[in-house]
Amino acid sequence: MLFVNPRSGGGRAARARVAERARDRGIEVTVLQPGDDLGQLVATAVASGADALGIAGGDGSLAIVAATAIAHGLPFVCVPAGTRNHFALDLGLNRHDLVGSLDAFTTGVERRVDVADVNGRLFLNNVSLGIYGEAVREPEYRDAKARTLLQAALRVLGPSAPGADLELVDDRGQAHRNPDVALVSNNPYALELPQTPGTRPRLDGGELGIIVLDGPRAGPARTRAWTAPRLDIAAAGQLHAGIDGEAVELTPPLRFTIRPAALRVLLPRA
Repeated sequence: MLFVNPRSGGGRAARARVAERARDRGIEVTVLQPGDDLGQLVATAVASGADALGIAGGDGSLAIVAATAIAHGLPFVCVPAGTRNHFALDLGLNRHDLVGSLDAFTTGVERRVDVADVNGRLFLNNVSLGIYGEAVREPEYRDAKARTLLQAALRVLGPSAPGADLELVDDRGQAHRNPDVALVSNNPYALELPQTPGTRPRLDGGELGIIVLDGPRAGPARTRAWTAPRLDIAAAGQLHAGIDGEAVELTPPLRFTIRPAALRVLLPRA
């Protein structure tokens, strides 16, 4: 079963006629309509005997389908129909070949990858606290990501602006209080060459990636990056966060964990 969000990525799936091409391959398709509950639709598909679950949509919708696939031991297919398609990039998919991604259903090869969760909520890419966590809450974010992110940065990083009201301890035992940015990812991001910065070289390393930026309020800005199988974050109240690009409110304390090799991903042989 393939779920298609025709609005993701400005209508990329519709322009590529993904639904029609999937049906040509014998794949059952559900095209999402405004107001649909994706989680309920996926549960219904499983109850009806689906033997593989796929989603053509943005990063925010992938985790919903992947969580159900994991719960029922089913393979998962990613069709990169969103705007940035970070998970597809790190899987090694050709993000410009939506129709080719459908081959995973019929002649694909299986790969086991990690997932992560925060307080029991699964994520495939990352959880952002601080600048990005504030930016994704803005109504203008979807249409003007760069400008909205800059405006959030100016608020968060201004000389008198408070950082995110949270505290965590790094792998050296150093406490980070009220950092401007805290990013926790499913496997670490590359930060330096020769790897491509901003991508994850692997998705099966069994470790969270953690990046913290302490702003210049108390001296020079400091960035720390490390890996760990789990992370706890304390805070005084609700935290604004971005989970795979979606705005959410998280109730502390936050407990992040990695789930090694939890997701069966089908990839096209190409």
